[in-house]
Amino acid sequence: MRTSLGPLLGIEHPIVGFSPSEHVAAAISRAGGLGVLGCVRFNDADELDEVLGWMDANTDGRPYGVDVVMPASLPTEGAAVDLGSMIPAGHKDFVEQTLTRLGVPPLPDGTAAGDAVLGWLHSVARQHVEVALAHPARLIANALGPPPPDVISRAHDRGMLVAALAGKAEHARSHVANGVDIVVAQGYEAGGHTGEIATMVLVPEIADAVGVQVPVLAAGGIGCGRQIAAALALGAVGVWMGSAWLTTEEYTFGSAMPALREALLAATSSDTVRSRIYSGKPARLLKNRWTQAWAEPGAPDPLPMPLQNLLVSEAHQRLMRSGQPDVVPMPVGQIVGRMNEVRPVAEVISALLSEADETLGRLGGLR
Repeated sequence: MRTSLGPLLGIEHPIVGFSPSEHVAAAISRAGGLGVLGCVRFNDADELDEVLGWMDANTDGRPYGVDVVMPASLPTEGAAVDLGSMIPAGHKDFVEQTLTRLGVPPLPDGTAAGDAVLGWLHSVARQHVEVALAHPARLIANALGPPPPDVISRAHDRGMLVAALAGKAEHARSHVANGVDIVVAQGYEAGGHTGEIATMVLVPEIADAVGVQVPVLAAGGIGCGRQIAAALALGAVGVWMGSAWLTTEEYTFGSAMPALREALLAATSSDTVRSRIYSGKPARLLKNRWTQAWAEPGAPDPLPMPLQNLLVSEAHQRLMRSGQPDVVPMPVGQIVGRMNEVRPVAEVISALLSEADETLGRLGGLR
């Protein structure tokens, strides 16, 4: 399958795969797509540098990208300990009481609570950019709009392309005016931070708005070859996929995997909810007893980014370690209903391409 995206990024297939796992991202690149590593989980710039060094050595010389989170407006800054003092006691009490009610045990003795994700802080995202610019990444993407002008300029100076996610046509126009090279039209169905317009409506709107100027990728609700063909029909030149890789063999994150994998494999397309409880911004998550607790009468309103993640960071660790599939705090899109088996990344991509090719052939026969 050939579109204008291939020559632009130096890839064989018009599939861009986002993942917080370097093993998944590298496997996507090796299979002919563009693996994009999500950087927000890295509080330590040196750790990110080490992981990108691993990517350099394990992508067989094929291109890869990085994804940072730089809000358009600067969020509250400060160290985790300073920001923690801004969290109301009532919110902390609610979290602890909810964990007790859900039967979630404390962390084992001697287990330190992990640091909250600080990658949403502008200063930390800046460190991610500095590290990324020192590696041969082909693409730098920003999940919350265009990066600052100086970041775009420096990326271009290094020969890197810049992508930004958009949930409205007006956002896409602004991204292009600010120098973005690729716009990702991400629909309501998507996992993680997402907007309010469905992919079927959004992609042609954005393709009509900016598609003559820059490539448009479709995101949200894409997990099979028929959906890739539909994205191309809507005016996209490729797809951006995230949720579909969560049930690949390469996606492993320690002791939490059995419960997480069970929850993902059992979920239907109705089993997600869009909520601010994960990060402080609207994000689509698995719907379960944890998310339902926040929707009950008397539950506090989620705090703004990054305070909400600081509030729930230890809770997330406990929920993941609990072994209970019905409480895991996991961003995922509505496509989770199709994620019914564990397969290698290369097999997933092969199936996507085969079905897309078959679909395009079938549609061509209708003429």
